[in-house]
Amino acid sequence: MGGTVLEASCGVDCTQEFKKQRRSAVSPEFITCVPTSSIPFPSSWPELNQTNKKNPLDRDQPFLWREEGIGAQTMASVSSFGKYTHAIVRCIPSSFGTAETAADASDGGAEPVDLAKAHRQYGVYTGILRQKLGLQVIELAADEGLPCSTLVGDLAVIQGDTALLTRPWVPSRRDEISSVKKVLEELKLRVVEVTDEGATLDGSDVLFTGREFFVGISKWTNHRGAEMVADAFRDFAVSTVPVSGTLHLRSFCSMAGSETVVIGSSDVAKKAMKTMEQLTDHHYETLTVPDDPAANCVYARLGQKSSVLLHRSAEEYPNSVQPFQKLPDYTLIPAACTEVAKLGGTLSSCSVLINKKLEI
Repeated sequence: MGGTVLEASCGVDCTQEFKKQRRSAVSPEFITCVPTSSIPFPSSWPELNQTNKKNPLDRDQPFLWREEGIGAQTMASVSSFGKYTHAIVRCIPSSFGTAETAADASDGGAEPVDLAKAHRQYGVYTGILRQKLGLQVIELAADEGLPCSTLVGDLAVIQGDTALLTRPWVPSRRDEISSVKKVLEELKLRVVEVTDEGATLDGSDVLFTGREFFVGISKWTNHRGAEMVADAFRDFAVSTVPVSGTLHLRSFCSMAGSETVVIGSSDVAKKAMKTMEQLTDHHYETLTVPDDPAANCVYARLGQKSSVLLHRSAEEYPNSVQPFQKLPDYTLIPAACTEVAKLGGTLSSCSVLINKKLEI
């Protein structure tokens, strides 16, 4: 890792000492967290709260990476947040109907997949990407040997011209990455791969707000995976959010623009939102929906002012549709994904969205 490495507890209250050291450094600094028992804290550091004095490598403890020089880059990313030119999707294989995964149980349970219905919903979804959002859709062929490969959103985290290929917790899913990697390289993105064999990282655990990253520490993603996000996107603060059970972070939240977090109503969702509010320096508005799966949406901007939100349908979650009406001047597009949800999929996990600048 380039620059000076600062070791710190996971407390967000240490920033004043960090800032002093940053101002005196020539190269960018990367802050990483190590167990607090190994750190002799200077007396000049503000007192840490009791929660953050615990071992930050514990899944239940949030912590933060922050790097100097993020201001200009952050403003640029906020101004382009939601703007996309391309989408990568993958056709549903026949084996999807018989896939056996340890997928999260947020939506669907043990009900068998209706393969015909899954194909219809996929067709509607890709049609929205093409016709409503105006994206160039790159459709990968189905692979019967990769039953869950339709969930391409788990395989890459993209911001700007950098694409971080993930390392899914399920070993068999790692074979899905090569096809996505090829497309990203053809689009001439800077492709970064997770080289740490101890790291696990699912894209559905990564929430980018336009200003910063939140990474869910879950069954699917560990701290070493979160470190890979911080290392790949050094211009942004990266905070970890503990996620209990078998859920991903984005099983119950998403962005409805750079200022608004859509969040579910479960205790898990509320706890995660509270953690994010404690870790961020920015005030986000929240839009709460009764059903956690309905909180996963796809936000896009068309032109300078037009905002589009792809959300779960009224047939699936009738009580969660009304809250979206509070969003002023948004075009709301319902889309069902009942069948991919049975394997832990969400609207956002069915595509990889890219904003590829034209090369002149």
